[in-house]
Amino acid sequence: MTEEGRSPLHWPAPLRYAVLLMVGAFVLVPLVITVLGGFKALGELRVNPFGLPETWRWEVYWEILRGSRYWQMLGNSLVIALATVFLTVAFSAMAAFVFAQLRFFGSEFLLAYLTLGLMFPAATAVLPLFIKVRDLGLLNTHWAVILPQAAFGLAMSILLCRNFFKGLPAELKDAAFVDGCSYFGFFWHVVLPLSRPILATTGVIAFVHSWNAFLLPLVMLNSPELYPWPLGIMVYQGEYSTEWNRILAYITLTMLPATILFLLAQRYVVAGLTTGAVKG
Repeated sequence: MTEEGRSPLHWPAPLRYAVLLMVGAFVLVPLVITVLGGFKALGELRVNPFGLPETWRWEVYWEILRGSRYWQMLGNSLVIALATVFLTVAFSAMAAFVFAQLRFFGSEFLLAYLTLGLMFPAATAVLPLFIKVRDLGLLNTHWAVILPQAAFGLAMSILLCRNFFKGLPAELKDAAFVDGCSYFGFFWHVVLPLSRPILATTGVIAFVHSWNAFLLPLVMLNSPELYPWPLGIMVYQGEYSTEWNRILAYITLTMLPATILFLLAQRYVVAGLTTGAVKG
């Protein structure tokens, strides 16, 4: 038996700090190596891939920032990611509200059917997705990437939002209905303002997945003018050699928007995950 209020698994403080340092190093070391690799010449990168640069070379970063191709791909990625986030958050919030607040025939079966989407990533359905997008006339447009990404992101978002909505006090709904609110009024004026943490969580998850997507844009887009940033890496891959220092610099610059967004929304993301994913 354990003492009241004490965790059954109580590790000493030095051991906990050591584990946290190991996890932090596992995450940060590859990022640091990526950033430093952009400051090295290609020959130095092959000889000394992990150490500090002998001479800090800024020209690779400046060359990428001065080029219009980088900003064009960054804009394409931003359009695709923001549209995916909007569709995912909007539809998952409405669907989750229905599953959390309403009871109707087949609701549990429909929810279980939607959660099956967690078992099938988009890569398993590339061929039928390509055929359907082609039949709809959306091939080689941003919508060919946005719609499948939003569809495959709904399952996780609906589960998170539903658990969060079910955790809201029932007295809020009773008070809203007494004041004359409809279900839509309750959803719009009461539920959504209280759901910022879980909406930020689902938004950040959808944004990061869309920002890093490679396979769907590669299959659906044919025009370089529509490419998002992950496809821009192919520019630095030649037939006989690869400019790894430029690739690392390019990856560093394109990681910044997603990293900044996560840092800004970190407080809401943690609150959303700890509340929406645990209650249920």
